[in-house]
Amino acid sequence: MTNPFEEWRRDLGAAGELTPDVVGRIVDVHGDRGQRAIEAVSEGRVKEYRDFVVVVGHREEYVVEGDGCTCKDAEYNLDPEDPTERCWHALAAVIADAIDATEYHDMWYSEVREFL
Repeated sequence: MTNPFEEWRRDLGAAGELTPDVVGRIVDVHGDRGQRAIEAVSEGRVKEYRDFVVVVGHREEYVVEGDGCTCKDAEYNLDPEDPTERCWHALAAVIADAIDATEYHDMWYSEVREFL
């Protein structure tokens, strides 16, 4: 049996865009985190570098690797074993990747970070 995260992820990949049905399911499963992720994607705040995917928040940038994120929400509040419990940064990375909405930068984030 698939979990709700995998279901909307599969359907999003098949659709190739954020349809109203998929948006509704993302928000149903992830609540405010899902809504914030969708907003970040629609605002072009998911960046892919050679070494990391970075989601630009309102105050900081967060590195997303696989299912994990450098934010405090992921560190303290979420169960890393439960795929329905992901921070909005990790969700945004998944959504952006599925619909090809990630802004690619052909450089190393670790080098860019030195200038920020």
